[in-house]
Amino acid sequence: MLARKSRQNRSSAVAAKKNELTEADCMLITYGDQVRSTGEPPLATLTNFLSERVARTISAVHILPFYPSSSDDGFSVMDYYSIDPALGTWDDIESLGRNFDMMFDAVFNHASAQGVWFQKFLRQEAGWESAFFTVSGEPDLSKVVRPRALPLLTEFETAAGRKRVWTTFSADQADIDFSDPRMLLRILEVLLFYVSKGARYIRLDAIAFLWKIPGTSCIHLEQTHRAIQLMRAVLDDAAPEVQLITETNVPHSDNVSYFGDGSNEAQLVYNFALPPLVFHTMRTGDATRLRRWAQALALPSERVTFFNFLASHDGIGLNPARGILDPGEIDALVQTAIDHDGFVSYKNNPDGTKSPYELNISYFDALSSPTAGESLHTQAARFLAAHSIVLALRGIPGIYFHSLFGSRGDRRGAEESGIPRRINRKKLEVSALDAELDQADSLRAQVFAGMQGMLKARASHPAFNPFAEQEIPDAPPDLFLITRKAANGTRVICATNVTSSDISFPLPPDSSGWKSLTGSAESSGDKQVFLPSYGVAWFQNS
Repeated sequence: MLARKSRQNRSSAVAAKKNELTEADCMLITYGDQVRSTGEPPLATLTNFLSERVARTISAVHILPFYPSSSDDGFSVMDYYSIDPALGTWDDIESLGRNFDMMFDAVFNHASAQGVWFQKFLRQEAGWESAFFTVSGEPDLSKVVRPRALPLLTEFETAAGRKRVWTTFSADQADIDFSDPRMLLRILEVLLFYVSKGARYIRLDAIAFLWKIPGTSCIHLEQTHRAIQLMRAVLDDAAPEVQLITETNVPHSDNVSYFGDGSNEAQLVYNFALPPLVFHTMRTGDATRLRRWAQALALPSERVTFFNFLASHDGIGLNPARGILDPGEIDALVQTAIDHDGFVSYKNNPDGTKSPYELNISYFDALSSPTAGESLHTQAARFLAAHSIVLALRGIPGIYFHSLFGSRGDRRGAEESGIPRRINRKKLEVSALDAELDQADSLRAQVFAGMQGMLKARASHPAFNPFAEQEIPDAPPDLFLITRKAANGTRVICATNVTSSDISFPLPPDSSGWKSLTGSAESSGDKQVFLPSYGVAWFQNS
């Protein structure tokens, strides 16, 4: 009944869309109150702004958690069924969904310690006695892997006495006990509720930590994969058009395990190795590491693909690059972020040490120091060159709001809040943002225009289909090449100069009629392509 109702509730535009992903699919990642206007609900402001500015190039919008929350900028969910009244109403979500596909966050690993469910647990109401994961005695927790350097267990006074609750991320975020079948059923009900509200994509936040067994690492456990398989089976039956996407900021080999066998877990997996690898590439002017990694990319079936991104509301995760970059190369990224006015977040290791986990910095500042004295044109070109790689790779691209509009970091906001991640979460007045975008020589306008050009070119050619063939040819260190091939045999070559120097390269000698799709390149009669500093060129054959 609920699934049937969900399909009836969808707007005609979304309901008519085919289940298959296409080259026109691209997702914007944003907060519900990312842009503001006095006297108007933020979700309404966001809807109006996005409908005017990006509806022709962005197909989907991921609104970061918009539920009532007690901390962590939305990720301590107090009520899974409600909208934060400071943002708007479900009607506002439906309004946005008329122009865009929607991605909702499923924050299922944990819930707010101040929320509806946890209060039932504290009162030990019937059916809620074991809703959250508790620990008795002194089990061996030395192997537990987690991303925060905070206490793992938090004591709470319940109607049945004091209990130590597992809190992976913070004392305000209590981990749900999925071994209680009643909680598993409640989570499935929330999943279907999101479908009924128009979600076409559902993002499983921090899903790798879902299942706990003391004495183990408590990450990537087989039971976690089984829980995802159950969610997938429910959606395949009730709403097959809905896509699951897993958010697992972990080493690449673990990350891709969430595809399952290619048919039974996530249809999309965040490509977490991309942000640090592209950062390394642009920092060094050497695409060798990125190329070797990309040449080895593989998918378990033709039914799944990557969610490619560079920036998010968090920062640049370092764990996904371990084993791909050398320790010294990772240390260089850390130092660059510090030199560029960013922050570094650390995690606890099982041996009691700490190591860098995440770089909290806007991606623009990661690539260009705020105090370097470079021209805005050079900085914008470098930033757009980095994104050309993401937009050309096989998969669905995801672009963070502050990246699409060329934002620098908000260090002051991070320092005043004491939350390093807020360096990349500044809320903007829509009138001021509009004014900057309307100034052609502003940084925001340069970045936005460049992004729009690449997105339009991507949507224009079937070789950019998320499942189309991909080849990463060998090339000199200063050049990154991607070849995509459409089902009809037409090809696209995407070239990116990752350095501040001018370079040239030859088009394939066996091809004719190459035509530029976009870019800053010039092609001579002998098919030599000239790329200026941080130049980008996409060519299609006829």
